[in-house]
Amino acid sequence: MAPEVYNEESTSNDYTGRPANDMSLYTSSMSSSESNKYRLRMYVDESYNPQDDGGGLQFSVQVNVYGKDGDRSLSAGETVIENLTSGSTFDDGGDTFITGEDPNNYIWYSGKLWRAVSVNNEAKTTKLVTQWNISAISYDDDSSAFEGSYMEEWLNDTTVDGFLGNLRDYESFIVTDAKWNATEDSTYFGSITRPSDSGTVVTDAVGLLNIYEYQSSNNGESNGYLNNELDWWTLTPYSMSNVWRWDSFGRYASNQSSDGGSGVRPSINLKSNVQIVDGDGTKDNPYRLNGDNDTNLLGTLLSSRYSGEYIKFGNDKNNLYRIVSHETPGLTKITSFEPLKSSGTFITSAFDSNSSDNYSSGTTIGTFLNGDYLTNYVDSTYSNMIEDSTTWYLGTVGIGSSFKLAKYIDTTGTSTTSNVTEATVGLLRYGELMAGQFDKRDNTENYWLLTPYSSSYVRSVSLNGTAQGASPPISSSGVHPSLNLKSNVIITGGDGTKNNPFTIELAS
Repeated sequence: MAPEVYNEESTSNDYTGRPANDMSLYTSSMSSSESNKYRLRMYVDESYNPQDDGGGLQFSVQVNVYGKDGDRSLSAGETVIENLTSGSTFDDGGDTFITGEDPNNYIWYSGKLWRAVSVNNEAKTTKLVTQWNISAISYDDDSSAFEGSYMEEWLNDTTVDGFLGNLRDYESFIVTDAKWNATEDSTYFGSITRPSDSGTVVTDAVGLLNIYEYQSSNNGESNGYLNNELDWWTLTPYSMSNVWRWDSFGRYASNQSSDGGSGVRPSINLKSNVQIVDGDGTKDNPYRLNGDNDTNLLGTLLSSRYSGEYIKFGNDKNNLYRIVSHETPGLTKITSFEPLKSSGTFITSAFDSNSSDNYSSGTTIGTFLNGDYLTNYVDSTYSNMIEDSTTWYLGTVGIGSSFKLAKYIDTTGTSTTSNVTEATVGLLRYGELMAGQFDKRDNTENYWLLTPYSSSYVRSVSLNGTAQGASPPISSSGVHPSLNLKSNVIITGGDGTKNNPFTIELAS
């Protein structure tokens, strides 16, 4: 344990029994036969002398130890269910589902806010789904099968381009051979029964919620906690070419051709030995997991952190950003939390007034981002942290095409496209992490992506979270900047959550 500045925790820890307004030095679990010894040191700054007499002062400190005993340690999901103060549960014999309109089942893991959906009655694993859409892609070309689809590939891609490869230490946290039931079902929503284990089951680390799991979250009603008011894919085929999705700002279930571009809410299963160590499950104080609850990151390189974590960057009201990935080794790609605003109103811009569908620092939106944006939205305090030149990939992705074509010449992902541009500031491309409206309630404007749709249209993300649309370059959409921060940017404060974003500076 490194030295830590005294910092009171404003909330209590129901897991250990620690009350509010105490500093939490260390949290762990142990067996009944285990014995642990600790050496504690207290440091006082040399300049601390409230009496101003230069005399020898004496200090004392009291350390309280809190703990709860039990027959065994509860899994994360069991702790969530045990602590529920609102909502209820539904046990279908195989899984216990958390139900209700807004229960305290928020979990923070690997830079993302999740909801605990269910606990497997036998294995005690906990199924999670992201609270917000993380990206938006086509499910596949013309098939509704999950296995072999673009969706399965994107979710389980262990490179920097996919979801799994950007999760923190995923082999320690999640079940990598989880079973995902993707059995076709065209039953009316509200009357869907649990799919049979002998149906279409796919083994993967990451999947999506199926339509039965969504239905079980609020007893067949549409206004439960999984309603995030965005369009997003489920795992369940409706027919050979259509897939169930949650549609129209989250008000009802529908089906869509797999070549559409709805939002993606990844789902994972936490291992039974993953435990909660802090938080109360509310949105503003989500549960924190043992091994993903860093408390002292002063001086840590930003390049060591995780996709989705929040950063304070820039001026005025446009100063909240998120980590996208570390696509270029040593650098940290970030993007604004929401499209840029001016005086509380979203800024809109043509992609290019001369109808170019290839982004550059000379297109209309590129000129703004590499000029006015750097001067008036970032200024020198932060612009010095930005890598001067970044390669932006401009591969074309047409309807029903793989997300990989936005960066690579083909779907093997071995060679990048030659259609690139160099610029300081750019945009997110189609299928990239964070390229989706991941917080609908704060966004009311479509925004441009970097990716051409055809020779005369450019991809964009709509305000309901889809990326199937495209617009002529001369039309207007929101501006959602992306850029790379230098390798020597370090963390000076914060914990990377939305309410306490990292503060950063350049290391000398």
